[in-house]
Formats: sequence, structure tokens, C-alpha cells
Amino acid sequence: MKDDLGAEVPLSGPPKRVVSLVPSLTEAVATTVPDVLVGATDYCTHPADLDVARVGGSKYPKVDAVLDCAPDLVLGNSEENRLEDVRRLREAGVPVWAMAAPETVPMALESLRTLFTRVFEVEAPAWLVESEDTWRETQSIRARAVVPVWRKPWVVLGRDTFGGDILRRLGVHNVYADDPEDADRYPRPTLDDLRARFDRGEADLLVLPDEPYEFTDADGPDHFPGVPYVLVSGRLLNWYGPSLVEARKELSAAFADLGAR
Repeated sequence: MKDDLGAEVPLSGPPKRVVSLVPSLTEAVATTVPDVLVGATDYCTHPADLDVARVGGSKYPKVDAVLDCAPDLVLGNSEENRLEDVRRLREAGVPVWAMAAPETVPMALESLRTLFTRVFEVEAPAWLVESEDTWRETQSIRARAVVPVWRKPWVVLGRDTFGGDILRRLGVHNVYADDPEDADRYPRPTLDDLRARFDRGEADLLVLPDEPYEFTDADGPDHFPGVPYVLVSGRLLNWYGPSLVEARKELSAAFADLGAR
């Protein structure tokens, strides 16, 4: 069996002891095959009552703590986890399933379907099937947005990102998704560059999620005087898993008053 990145994952059957290094995968597994999780990162906040060993962060997990969980599978992501940590786990004899960083909603759901049906050998969960149906539609563009995900320095959603595809399906175009001068998934423009997008009329909306940086009414909009903004849940914008069922309704409500632009 091979993971999304083509690496061999030596499993003799469905895993029984799993450590997840990706918050969205933690929620997906906890909801679908809850008895197998034995470890997760400090940032795995859903489900709220998850009671497993904590093994540090996604970027910098405590590898020894992961090994102490005696997992027969570790779940990772090519964007959130470092190659050196994955390599160390594999060298210790622990199978690692690395999910490719999804560029679109269908890509994420297809990867999750493979994970559950082939690795865990269970039927595709109801939330996954519902998400596939819910996110099939793409609305017409009604706003053009700048989407910061960090400040100090400023970092924004760029091209080929899951969050960008979520917004696009809701009719909100990410102006950094097709920047001919920057092929980065997460560009780091200066504040002057960001403001210029609005001054030139390229963008007419600021979308501010509450994670990984927690933007608020008092932290973020103040740097863009007079620019319309929307605060959204970072989990609903960027997590791929059961949250996708509620994400379309909740995010659509946040953008409901935009109108045609």
C-alpha cells in the first residue's frame, strides 16, 4: 500500500493504534474510527472531548512521545509535518501515512476516502459522502478577496490552497491565487503591497480567519481602513474532515451580505 506521496506503508491489516499529527485528520479519524486514536498534537482541538496522549505540535512533534504511544500507524501531511520527523519515525519501524497537502476540496475528500476505505477498511463515512455532495457546486464570483493567515510578518493564502478553493466555491475569489509574479502557496507580501491591492481595485474584501493567527475586529481590520472585512472560522475554512458538513452553511452565512460585486 502506498500513501498520497507514493511511499510504501507496510500494514498487515487495519491499524489499531494511531497517532495523528494533523488536526483535521485527528477530527476525521476520531469521528469515523474513534477507538484507534492513541495520540494527537497539542493543536488537535476537535473533538473537544478527545482524551489521548499529546505529542507536541504538528511542525515540531515530540518524536519520542509519538514512539511512546506504540503506534502501528502515524498520520501526517506533506505541508504540516517535517520530512525529518517522518523519516525518523519510519526508521524506528513505524508506518507513516502522509497525505498530500490538498489543493482543492475534491482532492482532500478523495484522499480521505482512500484513507478510510483502504487503510482502515471501513465504508466511506456519512460525513464524507455528504461533504462530496455539499461542495460540488461552485458559485459565480461576487467578491475578490485578500486572505491573510498570519501577521508579523503578513502571510496570505496564495495559489493552489484548500482554503482558496473553499472560498472559490462560495463565490469569493482569492486575488493571490493567480498572481503571475508569485507561485507560492503562502506568499509574504508587505503591508503596502496588500493595501495596494485594494487601492488599485483588484480586491474589494478582506477575509480574516481566526487560525493559525487569531484575527479579530480589533486586530487585522485596523491595518486596512475603510476596507470591508469578514471574520471567519479558520477551522471551517482550512480543515478537511467532518467540519466540511457545516462549513458551507456557516461560511455562506458570513458572506451572505456581500451581494454581487
